[in-house]
Amino acid sequence: MRLIINHSIDPAFNLALEEYALTQMNQDVIMLWRNKASIIIGRNQNAIEEMNMDFVRDNGITVIRRQSGGGAVFHDLGNINFTVIHALEQDDFSNYAKFTAPVVEFLQGLGVDACLSGRNDLVIGQAKFSGNAQAVKGGRIMHHGTILFNADVSWLAEALRPSLAKIESRGVKSVRGRVTNVADHLPQNMTVEQFFEQLTGFFRARTEGEYALSPADIDAVRRLVEKKYATWEWNIGKSPAYGHRKSERFPFGTVDIRLSIEHGAISEAHIFGDFFGIREINELEARLNGIRHDKEIIQATLSGLDLGSYIHGITTEQFINLF
Repeated sequence: MRLIINHSIDPAFNLALEEYALTQMNQDVIMLWRNKASIIIGRNQNAIEEMNMDFVRDNGITVIRRQSGGGAVFHDLGNINFTVIHALEQDDFSNYAKFTAPVVEFLQGLGVDACLSGRNDLVIGQAKFSGNAQAVKGGRIMHHGTILFNADVSWLAEALRPSLAKIESRGVKSVRGRVTNVADHLPQNMTVEQFFEQLTGFFRARTEGEYALSPADIDAVRRLVEKKYATWEWNIGKSPAYGHRKSERFPFGTVDIRLSIEHGAISEAHIFGDFFGIREINELEARLNGIRHDKEIIQATLSGLDLGSYIHGITTEQFINLF
């Protein structure tokens, strides 16, 4: 087993590196890494359903879909990620106790009363600080988990707060619960950098040394970023089919938007309500069909259109907010 210390904080690169190590490397590895502010969603999740899209967009939070299943997690530089990849052994899959045991041992050595709870969470008391997930490909298993050290829990709570729109999806939904930072439970003060360094030393002593990524490795990972992890098609368009509904009462009447979404794009749009308009509402519905369920794309599509001729009294901002 070799140790990879990945200093990149680019979520697309880091998730691509995980896939590359799982599918293209023969080395058994442990990887430690961090991401800038990002939401990492499970392979089978509906991205739109899992987050507060306005908050995510306004704060420049990256959204990346990972290879493994499970729920959405928030990363920032106060969170440390660990990844273990090796040849699949019998009973490895869903054996979260095996893969999280070293992290629990490390934390207990620092005086933190951490333990595995339920299927795949590490907790301190009743509060979660680590979510874990797994993926298997080509006879190899990847286990990865988070360690909330001093993450911004206010951003975490806001970013992972779904919108008020009614979304009916076949995607796997995240389970929300109380979270905590490891830093709040340490008997002595420590920065995230100091924690990262100590964790690195802990794993270094239990591996056969470091594995330095070669230029060829890095080029291959960057190609995977361009092809997959930096694309809308993988991160958003991969979402399972879902329905979106939002209704709002305005002084000029109620407007009720109902959408069918497939591969991240609107396949069918219907607009109901007791509003008045000069033009036929099905003309407006037709303009929405086939475009991405994305605020900026919808706004660009409707740019210059006289929405008031379809829904008398409505502003572009009011209409866009219904999506």
